[in-house]
Amino acid sequence: MGASQRRVRSTEARDYQRVARPFAAMAKNFADGFEIAPHSHPRDQLIYAVSGLMRVSTQDESWIVPPDRAVYLPARMTHAISMRGDVEMRTLYIAHGAMPNWPSRATVMVVSPLLRELVLALIDEPLLYDKRGRGGAIVSLIVSEIARAPRLALVIPMPHDPRLRRVCEQLLADPSDQRTLDGWSEISSASARTLARLFESELHLTFTAWRQRVRFHNALEAIAKNVSIERIALDNGYRSPSGFAAAFRAVMGQAPTAWRPRPGR
Repeated sequence: MGASQRRVRSTEARDYQRVARPFAAMAKNFADGFEIAPHSHPRDQLIYAVSGLMRVSTQDESWIVPPDRAVYLPARMTHAISMRGDVEMRTLYIAHGAMPNWPSRATVMVVSPLLRELVLALIDEPLLYDKRGRGGAIVSLIVSEIARAPRLALVIPMPHDPRLRRVCEQLLADPSDQRTLDGWSEISSASARTLARLFESELHLTFTAWRQRVRFHNALEAIAKNVSIERIALDNGYRSPSGFAAAFRAVMGQAPTAWRPRPGR
């Protein structure tokens, strides 16, 4: 396949599911606010954005995926994606079993500078790349980089109980909502005590801890847009930037400034 064939590569996910290669790479751009409805693929999937943020959601979990992070989804896992800003998405569709020790469940991982360039290089290769040539060498390095990529605790678990799910969905839509469990009782048709029990039993988090995680995910979007830490702290209910930064680091594992977009990315 020549360069002209690479230039007209499909942007339809279905065209990458039965390719006669274990790895297939697709590039597709989306406008701010674009929503991809719930769907699934026959192949495992690594979803990555060169720029912009995505919210990836399954029935049980939700993630904010900033640049330099990627989310892995096993084959046939139903998921939806919403774009937070203009997104340059780069996706790997991976034949099930092609990755040694591949995670058995959805997870978020760090995309190293090398992995980023390898994904872009594979997109520049023919879809039916030479397994013994440059394309095969790129894939071999991709496998190595994914295997060593740190996994991150960026998940927001979602409940099945419809009463608690109403609360969680409204907090996802507006993380700044200050209502206590007593305040959510009327909306959920459940007592504050019942809601507290459901948070513990279904999500294994307290209401406060779950809401804090949602707010930190919301903060990631503002950080990626270079909003000041002072502004982010105030918007998320913290009295001081230092208090917000300390709490953020304790949950997310890094200081807020570590999530700023890299120059030139």
